[in-house]
Amino acid sequence: MTRNLYNEATLRSLIGNFTNPISVVQDGRIRMANDAYLEMHGLPREQVEGRSFFDFLHPEDLARLRMRYRLREQGALAERDPRRYVLPARPGVGPRELAVHVQEVELEGSGFALLCNHLVLGDRPNELEMAERLVETSAKLVAARSEEAVRRIALEGFQRVGLAARFLVREGERFSPFEGLDEAMAQRALSEARPVFGPFENESTAVYLALGTPSSEVLWVAGSDVRPSYGPVLELFAKVVGAALTDARLLADVERSRWELSSVAEVARFVALPEPPSPQDFLARLSLLVGAEAVLLYASESPEGPWGLVAQVGLEPALAQALPMPREEWLSAEMSARGVVLSSEAEEREWRALSAGRLVRSAAVPLLQGGHPGGLLQVLRGADHPFSSEELRLLGTLAELLMMLLEQRRLRAESARQLADSRLLLDLARTTAATLEVASILDVASDFLVKLLDVSNCFILLHDEQAGVLRGAAASATHRDFFRGLVIPVEDPDSIAARVARDRRSIALPDLSKARGIGRRALVQQLGEKAMLGLPLTSRDQLIGVVLLDDTRRPRLFPTAFIELAEATCGQIALAITNARLYESLWASYAELAAARAEMVKRERLAALGELSAIVAHEVRNPLGAIFNAVASLRHLLKPDGDTAMLLDILAEESDRLDRMVSDLLDYTRPREPIRQLEDVSRMLQDAVEAAWKQQGSPSHITPSIEVEPELPRVPLDRRHIRQVLINMLVNAMQAMPQGGGVRVLARRELHDNREILRIDVEDQGCGIPTELIHRVFEPFFTTKAQGTGLGLAVVKRIIEEHHGELSLESSPGRGTTFSIRLPLNQPTSPP
Repeated sequence: MTRNLYNEATLRSLIGNFTNPISVVQDGRIRMANDAYLEMHGLPREQVEGRSFFDFLHPEDLARLRMRYRLREQGALAERDPRRYVLPARPGVGPRELAVHVQEVELEGSGFALLCNHLVLGDRPNELEMAERLVETSAKLVAARSEEAVRRIALEGFQRVGLAARFLVREGERFSPFEGLDEAMAQRALSEARPVFGPFENESTAVYLALGTPSSEVLWVAGSDVRPSYGPVLELFAKVVGAALTDARLLADVERSRWELSSVAEVARFVALPEPPSPQDFLARLSLLVGAEAVLLYASESPEGPWGLVAQVGLEPALAQALPMPREEWLSAEMSARGVVLSSEAEEREWRALSAGRLVRSAAVPLLQGGHPGGLLQVLRGADHPFSSEELRLLGTLAELLMMLLEQRRLRAESARQLADSRLLLDLARTTAATLEVASILDVASDFLVKLLDVSNCFILLHDEQAGVLRGAAASATHRDFFRGLVIPVEDPDSIAARVARDRRSIALPDLSKARGIGRRALVQQLGEKAMLGLPLTSRDQLIGVVLLDDTRRPRLFPTAFIELAEATCGQIALAITNARLYESLWASYAELAAARAEMVKRERLAALGELSAIVAHEVRNPLGAIFNAVASLRHLLKPDGDTAMLLDILAEESDRLDRMVSDLLDYTRPREPIRQLEDVSRMLQDAVEAAWKQQGSPSHITPSIEVEPELPRVPLDRRHIRQVLINMLVNAMQAMPQGGGVRVLARRELHDNREILRIDVEDQGCGIPTELIHRVFEPFFTTKAQGTGLGLAVVKRIIEEHHGELSLESSPGRGTTFSIRLPLNQPTSPP
């Protein structure tokens, strides 16, 4: 390619005459540029010339254009069409797209350079630029692990695109106020679930975006460039932010729950030691868990005695005695019902003075015994360590454990009961893990729940989502057979089981005689039920069924702990049922896969066998033709008799048998696509019986008969193929009765797998098939006949399968055999 030679002054003068932006690039730097190029970038000449050409490119184009520049320097890039790239935004001007035509020139004294002629195609849409920036921010939101991080990343993302933003949080029925807030627009954004635009100060526009979070937050965004066309981009980003906030809250809840569970588990393990710890040891452990400066336990030494400090950790004895006793109202039943009580300002000032500023904040937790205060746990901290809601909830849980520790006898009894329950739950887990049959799991579960929860009966109903009913699936041993036939519609307004299924929550009826709105009173009276508890079986938010527990001995209350244990056990049962169903589904999938694989292997084998059969037919039938001709010629020329005639007959018969064997082999391997037409079954059966009868020489010792259901409709099938099937089966039946007998053909309709089919039976009174050989009769090349090829029944089976039918047989040695053909009645006919 020829390059024009210029000196620098001439080239600078030349490009200065043009009104469109032009620059000269040499060694990757801008050697010179005209005024239009400087105006395009809004920079003076000294800030442009001498700088790298790539400093003025959009970051997204850098990698692509660096590669193109290297290729052009190497002479490996020759193009004539202008190339496009994006010009970065600058204050007051958004991104713009340029078309650049590049021409190679030669500069005197410095060599190769690129003359770049720029054409501004237009500004890049602000919506696109904003969408790209917010997509980058969305990618960062995915990695955010806390609400604070989500909010910070979102606000930084808006700041990068030149927009102001803040999160509006509801405080009761209103939003937290700030200057410029239009609460009516925020409410509209929430109620209509769409962006709502409105004015803001200094001719700016604000948009209110619902985040879709449970706390009904709204995202407020404002800027001078905000307009309704930004709506879809901002709405989508708001949904991303809302989802990120929801995930962060869920993660925080999980972490808090994990911390609470681990703390409770640690204390529970501590309490459950073989030798119960002392209250002092318990308080020391609790102090470490909640980061307390001191922990005090107030209780009464006897039921009638006064309250006093019975144990404490973290305080010097003198200070412990100097601290004021808890207020009397803290020890009342009314105050105990409120749960944790935080200290007042006056109490904090008193504790600060007594402890020289070390103890300020206090949380008092009542210890309940039978619904009445049995003690008080007080936790003290410094001024800079307030109590969070999670810590207060944990203190309530730990206080219950402490109460268990103080009640030694109840603790031991409860521990023994928990141990027994754990063993039963373990037995249930082992039993359900040992079987993957839903019916077995349900039977075991119903008996287990009766034993675990000390109830009279357990009934389990499974949800049939398609039918919208609950079906009785299992019950405890007393009513197992009776209950399995029970069906309850989910929408039944008077059924307890239906209510549990609809609400997906437990329903307890302590006294059925006083309960209202209960249907099936006769059933309740028949079973003699006095109290009932209904529990949902759910797994992954899907309704599996309902469990009903009753007590026929007396009305009874179902405490919260009882219901929680029952719900936990039902959760384990639901999980076992789900796993069993998944296993059954997986097993069915494996079976389908194995069947498909077997069918594929079968087809491949048949294809290979077909190729081999064609070769065999060609190579065998040619010599057979010569043998047949030679035998006919010898008979004509020799007029044989005696042994000669016998030998020629043997030769002809064996050649004919070999020809039939080749024909059977071709019939078996030849692809058959049935041509289904509506056929008269009665006429087809009559034709097949006559053909088989004649083929066997019209034997007088065999009596055939045909029975066809009256008004049997015409059936879509391939008459020629099914006729061949019937002839093969009838010939086999006649050959199985050398001493004579009857061959009976029956045709009728019947229901099979919930669909109407045509069934054809071929019965004989022959010798039958030995039991050990029945499974092999349809195998190719298997035969018990001296003159058979073993392909007849294999061809029959293949034809029936190509008709999407089924073939079966029943045989009793010495009494006869029955072959049964089942063909669909509703198959479409083949086109003419």
